[in-house]
Formats: sequence, C-alpha cells, structure tokens
Amino acid sequence: MRILIAYTSLSGNTREVAFQVRERCQQLGHRITWIDTFMQGLAAAGDDPRHDLYLLGAWSDNAGRTPPEMKRFIAELVAAVGKPPRLAVFGTGETQWGEEYYCGAVRRMAAFFDTGYPRLEIEQMPHGQRDALKIERWTDHVLAIAGDPGATHTTIDKATPHADPARLIR
Repeated sequence: MRILIAYTSLSGNTREVAFQVRERCQQLGHRITWIDTFMQGLAAAGDDPRHDLYLLGAWSDNAGRTPPEMKRFIAELVAAVGKPPRLAVFGTGETQWGEEYYCGAVRRMAAFFDTGYPRLEIEQMPHGQRDALKIERWTDHVLAIAGDPGATHTTIDKATPHADPARLIR
C-alpha cells in the first residue's frame, strides 16, 4: 500500500509516535510518504498526492485545538483529493489540561473527516513497551481495515471500538 503519514509535533512526542507508526508500516512492506507539516506541505508528496491510506498525527494546542500547520495541511489535502475515505488519526495530549481537551486535535480531525477508523491517543509521549505495543496494534488494525476492499465507513465504525473506551467522546 502507498501510505501518506503527515504529522506535526511541538515537543517531539507526536513525532515519536509517527516514527513508530512509520517503522511498523515499513516493516510490513508499505511505501511511505513522510511529511512534517511544520516544515512541509502536501507538495512534499510529489506529483500525485493520492495515496491508498492517510495517517495524520497532531498534538493538541490551546484548549484541545488543532495546530495551525496541521489545519493548513488538511486544507491542502482536501483541495487536492477531497476527504479521503481511508484516513486514520493519531496524536498526543495531556490529561492535566482537562479530559475535555485531551487529544482534542485528534478528535477534531477524526470528526472533520468523519472517519470510522479507530483513533490512537497517547498520553504525553510514548513510554516503554506498553505504548509501543499500543502503537503497533493500532497500526496493524488500521492497515488491516484499509486492506479490506469490503470495508465501508459504516462497517469500520461498528467493528472498531476506540482503543480507550473510557475516553471515547462523540
């Protein structure tokens, strides 16, 4: 599969998650287009921005908002290819700012794209084996869904509960 991974990171936490997602995708033989939205736009994807799967990652800004560089990238993506049906989101956040703001950017991006794919939310930075396994399982799950030609938004949403049901906010 041809996969575009675009992320933004303030402190390096989301970048670390993105690195782990990219590494897993490469281990499984997928071709990756890698974009750091703080420094690059969709033009970094080359002449053809269309991919089989899009993975977008962000930290959450003030009050759970999406950082401006990711908003800019999303606008470019939608202008170029519309809202891709195969898109999943991941990110980092801090519960110390309030549960309602925790990974707010991840929730906002998922809602904007109306994606049925599960979200990946990591508290602060990925720590140890537990988070590494969570990232690997999420990546494997998203890749399996994306590789299923019969998967639709409705079947994905019903078949893929949130990785942390206690934090699921709709």
